[in-house]
Amino acid sequence: MRREISLLPPRIIISGGGTGGHIFPAIAIANALKEKCNGQVEILFVGAEGRMEMEKVPAAGYRIEGLWISGLQRKLTMRNALFPFKLISSLLKAKRIMKAFKPDAAIGTGGYASGPMLRVASNAGIPTLIQEQNSYPGITNKILSKKVDKICVAYEGMDRFFPKEKILFTGNPVRQDILKLDGKRSRGIEFFNLDPEKKTILVIGGSLGALTINESILAGLAEFAKQNIQLVWQTGKVFYPEAEAAVRPFAANGIRTHAFILQMDYAYAVADIVISRAGASSVSELCLVKKASVLVPSPNVAEDHQTKNAMALVNHQAAVLVKDTDARLELVAKSIGLLGDLTLKTKLENNIAKLASADSALVIANEILALINNRKK
Repeated sequence: MRREISLLPPRIIISGGGTGGHIFPAIAIANALKEKCNGQVEILFVGAEGRMEMEKVPAAGYRIEGLWISGLQRKLTMRNALFPFKLISSLLKAKRIMKAFKPDAAIGTGGYASGPMLRVASNAGIPTLIQEQNSYPGITNKILSKKVDKICVAYEGMDRFFPKEKILFTGNPVRQDILKLDGKRSRGIEFFNLDPEKKTILVIGGSLGALTINESILAGLAEFAKQNIQLVWQTGKVFYPEAEAAVRPFAANGIRTHAFILQMDYAYAVADIVISRAGASSVSELCLVKKASVLVPSPNVAEDHQTKNAMALVNHQAAVLVKDTDARLELVAKSIGLLGDLTLKTKLENNIAKLASADSALVIANEILALINNRKK
């Protein structure tokens, strides 16, 4: 299975997905590997069939294979009954992928598919690395941590969960287009058809949307319009039809809605403040773009890790927290209040900037290439 000729371009499997929080870091690492290797690298993604990586990864220019795998549900369902069969199927396909692709290394960024793929790779003696985005790791990475060679993390204190000798603090890889926002505000204003003299709030509920945030914003549309505040509102596909109909009367007020925003650099550039879930990738992006933010952690995640992500900022006076249960009553008022409080807004911007980790993808790319070179010696 292992290749004998070391002068060939490295061949690397990257596995992860399910949400943008796993997919975008994976793509950022792939792009960094191409940069480090001057394009002389073969990369194959492995995702879960039917999940968003099967669309987003090819759109980024990479090949992807799908595994028939999904997570366990918290209650008794037919999907749970199918899980053992899906797991066996995925392990067998992962072995076939290994045999055909003959990777020099494998990287996991979390999500359903990374479990079987990284397990097969580590069992085959292939150098392996996982990247944990959250302050509280998911069960897949907890299990894999015992087998992989390196664990790249974005938060301190992760030796509570992982073997200390394997941990490398790297921060979270993010989309490269958001790293340079200088000069993009005017283009963003034009792109979203906004008034440059008005204040703008960016609302992002994550790649799949966030019902609580969406319903809270929907209820507050008239108040935003009354306060002369513009919105750039990403709703997710499911909520978009309702939101799109609701904003029509407010189009002249600069209230814009999108199912999904591809041009996030423009969105961040026009934003005076941001309302967001507290997924790890979102938090990392907010640190890098230095935006004052109101975070509404999702309660529907393992071990409430979004609250832990948010508190990592709140404890540094770098963000405002609104509980999901309080959002319908408090989110609009607190967001408008933050927008009007220049002293607090500036303090949050200064403090969140101190928590940014730049060049995370390149650091991880260097680490995986070092693992390959050390194995070849």
